[in-house]
Amino acid sequence: MATKIYTKKAPDAIGPYSQAIVSHGLVFTSGQIAINPVTNTVEAVTIEEQTEQVIQNLKAVLAEAGTNLENAVKTTCFLADMDDFAAFNEIYGRYFTGKPARSCIAAKQLPKNVLVEVEVIAEL
Repeated sequence: MATKIYTKKAPDAIGPYSQAIVSHGLVFTSGQIAINPVTNTVEAVTIEEQTEQVIQNLKAVLAEAGTNLENAVKTTCFLADMDDFAAFNEIYGRYFTGKPARSCIAAKQLPKNVLVEVEVIAEL
């Protein structure tokens, strides 16, 4: 049976979905963007700042589910501009030290016109 995950330490879903779902020993997060959960706005401007906020949001959701970034097995990353790939990778690599499997694609447009969105699958 799937369990919905919710924490006030990450942004509320901006649509009809959950922050994450736990099923069969895995956590599936929804894509996180650079919304500050305290102000409910996108404050970060640069790809580096937005990536940091995205990762903080993911950490909060994973913690609520009982896991962390070290247990990530797969990430899917969306960039608004592939010219940001190196800067994104620099920040991403600081946190995903276990080197999970990953897909990284350019998206024509992301919610709220952010520069980056990341979703994670992690083991409990």
